[in-house]
Amino acid sequence: MTAPRRQRRHPAPQPPSPSAEEGDGKIPERLYVVAGPAGDRADLDLVTLIVANGRPSPSATPEQTTVMRLCAAPLSVAELSAYLSLPYSSVTVLLTELLVAELVQARAPIVRRALPDRNLLEAVMHGLQRL
Repeated sequence: MTAPRRQRRHPAPQPPSPSAEEGDGKIPERLYVVAGPAGDRADLDLVTLIVANGRPSPSATPEQTTVMRLCAAPLSVAELSAYLSLPYSSVTVLLTELLVAELVQARAPIVRRALPDRNLLEAVMHGLQRL
């Protein structure tokens, strides 16, 4: 009895490469709007806090709805940009639309003093010494 002969395997034929008309099969890059219809934007810093005024309307875009839900508690523009994975310029355009529609409020960040008041510290120290 003879051993069975093995047949040589050949690689599977490659599918035809897509033509230039069909694209290269990659996901297209995102396109961003960098200004509103009038071309102006709200003057927002990265640390400006955004707070929603209520619930999003049914006619709101998905991006606006997401921003409104995220801003139930105050969030900075930088945090919104990170959570939405959008560049700062796109977020400012989106926030400008929401500010014009009065769906959100922009608040200046709370700035704390570098050093506490000396009189307050002395009063606390004397109060603790009396205990």
